[in-house]
Amino acid sequence: MLGLREYLQSFHSCPGTEIVQWTKEEGIVELPSRDLPEVLTYCLDIKPRPIWLTHVVNDERQLGHGFCLYLVLHFPGKDFSLTLVAKGITDEFPTLALIFPAMNWSEREAQDLFGIKAVGHPDPRSLVLHPGWPQGFYPLRKDYKAGNECQEFKRAPLIFPEMHGDGIFQVPVGPIHAGIIEPGHFRFYAIGEPVLHFEAQLFYTHKGIEKLVEGRSIEDGLRIIERVCGVCALSHGLAYCEAVEKLANVEVPRQGLLWRTILAELERMYNHIGDIGNMCAGVGFALGNANGSQSKEKLQRLNLEFFGHRFLRGMVIPGGVKSIPGSHDSQAILNRLIEVSVDFEAWIPLLLEHDGFRQRAVTAGVLKPEHAIDFGVTGPAARASGIPNDWRELHAHLLYPELEVKSMVEQDGDAWSRLMVRVKETRESFRFLNTLLSEAIEGSTLIPNTPIPIVFEDIKAMVPAWGCVESPRGTDVIWLMLDEEGKIYRCRVRSASYANWPAVPLTVPGNIVPDFPLINKSFELCYSCCDR
Repeated sequence: MLGLREYLQSFHSCPGTEIVQWTKEEGIVELPSRDLPEVLTYCLDIKPRPIWLTHVVNDERQLGHGFCLYLVLHFPGKDFSLTLVAKGITDEFPTLALIFPAMNWSEREAQDLFGIKAVGHPDPRSLVLHPGWPQGFYPLRKDYKAGNECQEFKRAPLIFPEMHGDGIFQVPVGPIHAGIIEPGHFRFYAIGEPVLHFEAQLFYTHKGIEKLVEGRSIEDGLRIIERVCGVCALSHGLAYCEAVEKLANVEVPRQGLLWRTILAELERMYNHIGDIGNMCAGVGFALGNANGSQSKEKLQRLNLEFFGHRFLRGMVIPGGVKSIPGSHDSQAILNRLIEVSVDFEAWIPLLLEHDGFRQRAVTAGVLKPEHAIDFGVTGPAARASGIPNDWRELHAHLLYPELEVKSMVEQDGDAWSRLMVRVKETRESFRFLNTLLSEAIEGSTLIPNTPIPIVFEDIKAMVPAWGCVESPRGTDVIWLMLDEEGKIYRCRVRSASYANWPAVPLTVPGNIVPDFPLINKSFELCYSCCDR
């Protein structure tokens, strides 16, 4: 069996692969060499372990680069990010999923959408393209023209692992569910009620957004990226704008940063409160669910009244924000938030002191810290397992350094811990918004913000940039490359849900089937963010 060093050296046996390149902040630790195995070994030895942000495959054959693999890592102890680039891939590459399990899905996706094989991958099954697509159908290659997908697809059965033994049976759930949610198939392998193994199959409504944005303008791209999903619309748009601003070398003025931070916390708050209510629904606790739904509705009506959209779409634009409320509206927003905060503190004890709810949530769906690290889990799910990773704290952006964000960490990794992280973060969001809106009220003499015009002639072409935002579910990353005309050449969306879904099956075995709704809702992941 190959050791780590020998395995990493196998990259050099991949035909046409160039030596790794990287980008990093100025004045940061120098890397040991340009040798890929040495750099990756160096990365794995660093404590705390680097955070996987995104893995991007790009078809650069028209540029003479073949297929290119970009791996973006962030080093929390040093606050710098590293981009590893392997160029010249033809039809296969050695898998890194054996070393970075977080890359499991992205490598399988590369096989489906680009037709390049991850050699040695531990689970090479198709991920995005369900059985039934013809051979040679690789929709993210540059030479593929969209339009004939329906005629080419011939339905075929899904492939699931086999499990045999006395008393073992399978419980299929979905893909169509009783609730108003998007499709996803769950398969339980159980003896009685205890679960032995669990499989999740998503990507039933893959929208092809990353193909759709190719050749689009920056403005059109923003409108599409904001619609990857509803509940993280602001986060996706903000990460996209950050990537554009890096390429255009644009600095957002303080007033724009102030309102971007306010909007990000409003999105976090309505999601967290709604997710707390949904956890109650997972165990049939109707009063808790009703309170969560009512408070979430109040916040979304606030969004609609003052920002024009319940999901805050259209507010963030390259260079700033679309509009800024005046002093009177800022005070009205703060007053409404104080009312919601008082109400929140009135009904939250009903959950925390409810013995029946605690008995269902404590020890249910435990995510071990080592699994959270290996799979690159992010957001409340990671922090509930003792991993203090919060992009608002890890990397200085927006006005978060002034707010002195501290990761809200729990240690047990169960559904109760994920609930408590959200409760604590909601309280922190109320505190942050009080500070931010107070500044907005005091700055009422300022005229409403107008976006900074971006000089598209000066924007960097064929150079990647990425934006990163801590969404309610964790770190969202948008990786962007523009062509010589300022149009989108490649846009890769890596949502927090995409990062977290592969870890959910690890938390189900050992629990009983009826506890799955609670476990699932304690992660509260999005289907649409994956079906992009």
